[in-house]
Amino acid sequence: MPRSPYGFVLPLLLSLAIATPVAFTPADALAKAAQETVRKQAPKPTTKTAAKTAPQKAAAKPVAVRTVHKAAVHKSATQKAAVRKAAVHRTGKARRAGRVAAGAAAGTVAGAAVFRPVHAYVLMDAQSGRVLDSENADTLTYPASLTKMMTLLLTFEALERGTLRLDQELPVSRHATNQKPSRLNLAVGSTIRVEDAILALTVKSANDVAVVLAEALGGSEEQFAEMMTAKAQALGMTSTTFRNASGLPHKEQRTTARDMARLSRAIVSRPAREYAYFSRTRFDWNGTVVPGHNRLLGRVEGYDGIKTGFINLSGFNLAGSASRNGQRLVAVVLGGTTAASRDREVAELLEQGFGSAPPKQTVAVTDVKAVR
Repeated sequence: MPRSPYGFVLPLLLSLAIATPVAFTPADALAKAAQETVRKQAPKPTTKTAAKTAPQKAAAKPVAVRTVHKAAVHKSATQKAAVRKAAVHRTGKARRAGRVAAGAAAGTVAGAAVFRPVHAYVLMDAQSGRVLDSENADTLTYPASLTKMMTLLLTFEALERGTLRLDQELPVSRHATNQKPSRLNLAVGSTIRVEDAILALTVKSANDVAVVLAEALGGSEEQFAEMMTAKAQALGMTSTTFRNASGLPHKEQRTTARDMARLSRAIVSRPAREYAYFSRTRFDWNGTVVPGHNRLLGRVEGYDGIKTGFINLSGFNLAGSASRNGQRLVAVVLGGTTAASRDREVAELLEQGFGSAPPKQTVAVTDVKAVR
């Protein structure tokens, strides 16, 4: 019997119908297929996806908004940098100005209370007394061992009057031996010749010997300090008060760079045999060679003295003088950072005054412990 041409098709259709559920309508089938596609393509709402979505949203900000924000941040940073720079400038200016010594002692650096000695200098023509350059010339500070220039000036005047002799032996009191270093370490009841006492001050800056001279000339150190202050007034040192002969710390012993320059000018104007003591780099004492502190001697052309000084309140001080081609200059620096920086500053001032160098650069200051 011949087979129908559709005989092999019907079994195939029946098997497919059994394996696959039949949609009730074509529309329903299409809708269901679309929902399935959307479900498969949609991301799962997980924490990880949310975290990744946040930066993407931020990154999706318009370019103009990001540019404005970046400009605002840059402007803010620039303003902050300008404020910091201005603050540093003001701090440096205040430090250099040092209106009064008390202000320097209570000065601030970056908002913290820090002690800062006054920094000041004066460059003066010794012949005319004309000030060639200065900074904080009239700001009160402490003279330290520059005080001994006045002790020596009164000693020279006593020698000139004949009330002292270079070979005269001066007694050493207990008060003298109780002075703090620098000292010659004299013994109570011993004696020292006037000339050795002069060298002990110009070379060693010995505080015990300064008291020996003070007691010999004034009867007591207190009375001698009154003589020193009176002489300062006579020299035009109107801002200077002395309370001791050595320059050891005393809250009422005050001076200025201008006054110390005037005192230096009086010293260099003394007879050559007296001023020559300030050129000595060492002297012999009881068989021992005592070295000096003035390290510019022999290092700067024409430099021949005068006096170093240091206490915590003043920083490193130096009054120096040099002579070239008939011109003599005096340079005073108060409040140096170190002995070396102080020396360098005085040398630069002198070179500037003689026309051999451009204007000097000033130095900062610090706080250390010693008396020289």
